[in-house]
Amino acid sequence: MKRPILIHPDPRLKQVAKPVSDLSDSLRSLADDMLETMYDAPGIGLAAPQVGIGHRLIVLDCIKEEGEAPRPLVMFNPEVVAASDETNVYEEGCLSIPDQYGEVTRPAEVTVRWMDRDGAEQTETMDGLWATCVQHEIDHLDGKLFIDYLKPLRRQMITRKMVKLKRERARDAG
Repeated sequence: MKRPILIHPDPRLKQVAKPVSDLSDSLRSLADDMLETMYDAPGIGLAAPQVGIGHRLIVLDCIKEEGEAPRPLVMFNPEVVAASDETNVYEEGCLSIPDQYGEVTRPAEVTVRWMDRDGAEQTETMDGLWATCVQHEIDHLDGKLFIDYLKPLRRQMITRKMVKLKRERARDAG
């Protein structure tokens, strides 16, 4: 089931998500819903706080090549356990901040540990787009948005655009 994606500014996007202590069928179902929502958007990552759920859960799939098999990842309680000194700059966007982009510098390679949908611990070292995406989504779990890395003036401009977008959407829905 597709879920509505919260649009910035929304106080729920700034809250720190709670760790998942017990994997339930409802959490696995939430992960499935999030993947469906992400693919439909379309996006390459989505964090539970973006659909209004305060749990440490992210989904991602950075495979974009036509004809390449998708690689959906579901991560409960993901954490970066190692990061390279080398950095990459990517122009990031966010499903909660539609049509706005900004250059963000992050570690080029990260090792991430998480619990998969079966409760098994997984660890993987990621680089390139995968590294950027997983860090962006983990930031969401800590109440941080990619615009928090931008200069204050640019951040304020984007926030004003989002306030206007939300007003227009509310008017259209009403």
